[in-house]
Amino acid sequence: MISEGAATALATVGTVCWCVQLIPQIIYNYRLKNCEGLPPIMLLAWVVSGIPFAIYFLITKGNIILQIQPHLFMLFCGISFIQTLYYPPVSWSPIRIMYVIAAIIVVDIPLEVGFTLWLRPLYSRGIHWPALIIGVIASVLLALGLIPPYFELAKRQGKVVGINFIFLFIDSLGAWLSIVSVILGNMDIMGIVLYSVVAVMELGIFASHFIWCCRFKWFSRETKVHDQEDQISVVQSEKTIDNNNFEKPYEEQTED
Repeated sequence: MISEGAATALATVGTVCWCVQLIPQIIYNYRLKNCEGLPPIMLLAWVVSGIPFAIYFLITKGNIILQIQPHLFMLFCGISFIQTLYYPPVSWSPIRIMYVIAAIIVVDIPLEVGFTLWLRPLYSRGIHWPALIIGVIASVLLALGLIPPYFELAKRQGKVVGINFIFLFIDSLGAWLSIVSVILGNMDIMGIVLYSVVAVMELGIFASHFIWCCRFKWFSRETKVHDQEDQISVVQSEKTIDNNNFEKPYEEQTED
């Protein structure tokens, strides 16, 4: 362990990021009353990934902050997941949504308690491969959760729709801080992989929208043509207004 104090501090900041990162997305969804472009399967995969994610850090007796982090991650992902089911384009009934959430909770609690009680003693005796398998499952689910947004990007030529960039930035920041905390702490390779999956996949989403802006918004010929047309329309409108203002006094004088 390089620095326990630094590792704890960075893990704490990373956890704070992962506590609040989905709040902008939740507010964004609530204001729009629409979740077009935000795939429900993405958030479901993240909620489910939190189960092996939490089990892994409970088994390995990681930093207490890292043990809390997956549960907070699941909570806010769950809220956003409910929104994607309730708002268009899915628009499920509240009762149907309650059944889904209840099923997740019923599966989550026994799995966390059972696997932790079973595998923690094994891990303490040096048998690490069961924890490694659970960590791999968590990594795969995290990666799978970030694949559906790429299909949404493909539909829109790389444009990000429905995903709040403040959420994406805070989430990525939390992942990078957590990576550094693990490096400074116990140098747990699987922990680094878990967070790196999120960081790299989200960086790809940023890059996709940046490329879209370069292609179609900032440097597009069509955009320049539209801007010129808009300017011409504005000039013509101003001329029309000026002509009308000029004709009115002339008409009044003629009537007199």
